[in-house]
Amino acid sequence: WRARDGSAEVEADKSDAYDTLSTVLVTLCKVTAPLLPMLTETVYRGLTGEGSVHLADWPARDELRADPELVATMDLVRDVCSAGHAIRKAVGHRARLPLRRLVVATADPDRLQPFTDLIADEVNVKEVVLTDEVGDVAGHVLTLVHAVLGPRLGPDTQRVTAAVRNGDWVRTEDGVTAGGVALLPGEYELVLRPLNERDGRTLPDDAGVVMLDTATDAELESEGLARDAVRLIQQARRDAGLHVADCVVVGLACPAPMADAVEAHRAYVAEQTLATEVRVAPADVVKIDVTPVPCPERAPS
Repeated sequence: WRARDGSAEVEADKSDAYDTLSTVLVTLCKVTAPLLPMLTETVYRGLTGEGSVHLADWPARDELRADPELVATMDLVRDVCSAGHAIRKAVGHRARLPLRRLVVATADPDRLQPFTDLIADEVNVKEVVLTDEVGDVAGHVLTLVHAVLGPRLGPDTQRVTAAVRNGDWVRTEDGVTAGGVALLPGEYELVLRPLNERDGRTLPDDAGVVMLDTATDAELESEGLARDAVRLIQQARRDAGLHVADCVVVGLACPAPMADAVEAHRAYVAEQTLATEVRVAPADVVKIDVTPVPCPERAPS
């Protein structure tokens, strides 16, 4: 769902989304038809207007465009968002509370540039900063596997352990050298860790580090309360059995902090809930009334 604003960008985005969804559903109907004959028949006919999914050709692999690079990049985007949410959860920030900035440090940040708006929306931050300076926010931590290292080095194991503890080790093209001793695969673990482990997370396979600015202020708290109000109003719409496109007049009674937040973000609350009017009053407990009204006619775009 994305509101139309008359721009070519939004229209193209909506068209692409619908085309993708249609392709996925039609293909899914074809491949699951033997298992779900009645359900897929109904969905397929509704989507295509054709006679029967059971008369359609089985999807050929080469009919669908393959883009492994895009898939890998989207996997990275998902990992970034998961890391951001993990940091939020660890510090106790709810998902609807906006935060200022998310920093993603990775060797190839340019691949994420087209998706910064998506990341910002998913993690609920005002800004996404991409950098390739991983060393500024993270460092490698070396851990020895003594059960493997000990039998090979014998008495020298203690010397190598002391060298690692004192930071006397380096990464080489072949692996790691500690105290002048080259370590073999399996004798150590080298992991990337954020310098600020409270506000940072390492991406899978040490692909980079995500740092989230977890500081909040009155402005962010107010916007977060307005988003909470939107969720409550949307739930009231669903409870009332309203259609997703129905316009309403909202009557909201709520504690003073939320009431003040809704007043400050009235236009946002109205847009998100399709409210032609939002009436707010302070109260000890939340009470919401949604009254369906005719939607105003949109000016032609």
